Amino acid sequence: MTNACHFNVFKALNFARASVKRPPSPCGTVAYLSKCSLRQIHMEATKKSDSRGALIVLEGLDRCGKTSQCSRLLSHIEKSGHAVESWRFPDRNTGVGQMISSYLANDSHLDDHAIHLLFSANRWEKRSLMESKLRSGTTLIVDRYSFSGVAFSSAKGLDVEWCKAPEVGLLAPDLVAYLDISPEQAAERGGYGGERYEKLEFQKRVAESYKTLRDATWKIIDATLPIEDVEKKLRQIVMECVVTCEKGKPFSELWPN
Repeated sequence: MTNACHFNVFKALNFARASVKRPPSPCGTVAYLSKCSLRQIHMEATKKSDSRGALIVLEGLDRCGKTSQCSRLLSHIEKSGHAVESWRFPDRNTGVGQMISSYLANDSHLDDHAIHLLFSANRWEKRSLMESKLRSGTTLIVDRYSFSGVAFSSAKGLDVEWCKAPEVGLLAPDLVAYLDISPEQAAERGGYGGERYEKLEFQKRVAESYKTLRDATWKIIDATLPIEDVEKKLRQIVMECVVTCEKGKPFSELWPN
């Protein structure tokens, strides 16, 4: 019993000593502040390293004005002091892209499933470079992406889920801006009918397919407005997205299970 009492007293004394507040050592204070400073620098460096470019995709029917607006956005973002590039799918400069170009110009014929897979392969050809560019801080303005592939192929009667399957794993856009115009109004624009898919009845089916792909994150822009007004609306939403990605928005992928 005596030993137990001595033991408890000893514990209490040790606890009391540990509880006594001692004046902070100057050296300890400096060391603490140095650790805090290093931690803050590390956090800021980590935050900065997470900064990246934005993946901006413009979608819509043929002759909706995507290409013109991509060019205008490129110029505006460059003048704002951000690194930016303009991309376009299909990329007709690659081997797969040249096969697609021949098909679109009606110089060759392929099964609908085969051409869909070629369009998807064309995007996969650029997947690694795309991520590298974005990680380096370059914003990409992309004229058509996977949504076009699914919309156009499903308009031919292919199963939507089958069309999506080869796109799974590609980077998801940070922003999809859909330039909305009726097929009839698009058909009235200059140059219409020059390629395989520029047929009014087919474009009507494509428009319906796009509606099934839209979600709450898409930004719908009235493409029948004057070109300057369309540009103004795009500038606002695109620059907001660029700033968000510069703050460190994580990457995501298309159509995860």
